[in-house]
Amino acid sequence: MNKTVEYLRSPEAVRDRCEQLFDLAQADKLAHFRVDLTQIDPVAEYGIAVIREHYPDLEIPFHSRWRHFEVGGTRLSQLEAALKELSPIDQAKAKFDLVIPSVLLDAGAGDRWKYRDDQTWTRSEGLAIASFDAFCQGAFSTQPYQTDAEGLKKITPDTIAKHFQVSLENPLVGLAGRSNLLQKLGHTIEQSPDLFGTDPRPGNLVDYLIQQSEHGTLSAAIVFDAVLSGLSEIWSGRLSIDRTNLGDVWHHSALPGTWSDQLIPFHKLSQWLTYSLLEPLQDLGLKITELDRLTGLPEYRNGGLCIDLGLLQLKDPQQATLPHAPDSELIVEWRALTVCLLDRIAATIRTRLDLDSNALPLVRVLQGGTWTAGRKIAATLRPTGTPPIQISSDGTVF
Repeated sequence: MNKTVEYLRSPEAVRDRCEQLFDLAQADKLAHFRVDLTQIDPVAEYGIAVIREHYPDLEIPFHSRWRHFEVGGTRLSQLEAALKELSPIDQAKAKFDLVIPSVLLDAGAGDRWKYRDDQTWTRSEGLAIASFDAFCQGAFSTQPYQTDAEGLKKITPDTIAKHFQVSLENPLVGLAGRSNLLQKLGHTIEQSPDLFGTDPRPGNLVDYLIQQSEHGTLSAAIVFDAVLSGLSEIWSGRLSIDRTNLGDVWHHSALPGTWSDQLIPFHKLSQWLTYSLLEPLQDLGLKITELDRLTGLPEYRNGGLCIDLGLLQLKDPQQATLPHAPDSELIVEWRALTVCLLDRIAATIRTRLDLDSNALPLVRVLQGGTWTAGRKIAATLRPTGTPPIQISSDGTVF
């Protein structure tokens, strides 16, 4: 593999390149944002208040897709009952089959779409529950409770529309992009039998990861690498090097050096997918290590928290009223600075709570104190809870 591509797929590259932009922000040399680090303490205190509200015992779970499946019902216990005749490894495979397409379908739904079961759901919870129900009904395979290449390749916009209750009155942003992503997932897993098996399904990644474990431990970075290696080709219309698709990697002209030196990787969905795969692996008895090699997630809740509480400030406030493409330098700045600020917010929260990174890794801080806090402050400041900056989504980035 090209050395630059290999580097850009590492979690270290995410932090390294984001920190370069952060240094420029601290020197007030960015075009769109300035940073006010005097607001770190108030943001941390707000996060701690949200943590204590939702997790008073400080037993915070991972920030993962499983939190969305849990809301308002007994879905996970129903899933366990449906899978109880399977072996533990086959149960883990079924959970991978559920969570991988569900995460890939999680890009922003827009503020008009809703999903109705016994209740009405919107945004991430709505997308999670819709994809959960679709999985249980066999939408991603020839049978319920499974996802496989053949089922994925048959997905169309009409399939997504049917299972996600889409209509003219209930539009879902990026419908074609979502179905195309799942089709590409089907084709892509066929190309990597070492990761997804000769009878290709996402869940077969469990076998590969068990093989990568040592003495019952598995690095989160290995899971992340497998996700990037196995799924990189599903992303369309992205930057590439030597015909290798880079995925969630973007260009910013403020960084010094050559064009490739100016690339900033985020791998937001891939990292969140990694976080979401860890719990089924833990259920198999594996101990997950190196959690904090991965980064915070540069998406609109974490990034919105930083803007809404004054850590990040737009130099031109009018930009908040305009939609911005994911590859715009304004959005790239916002995301990069968010990654760096999440590390600093997490460190401050740990200090205030007298916990170390083993007791409170970043993946728990995201769940308890930044993503949840970002949603709360957005709802406080804007009636519909929209982010402070609008992103033109194709259904594949956020």
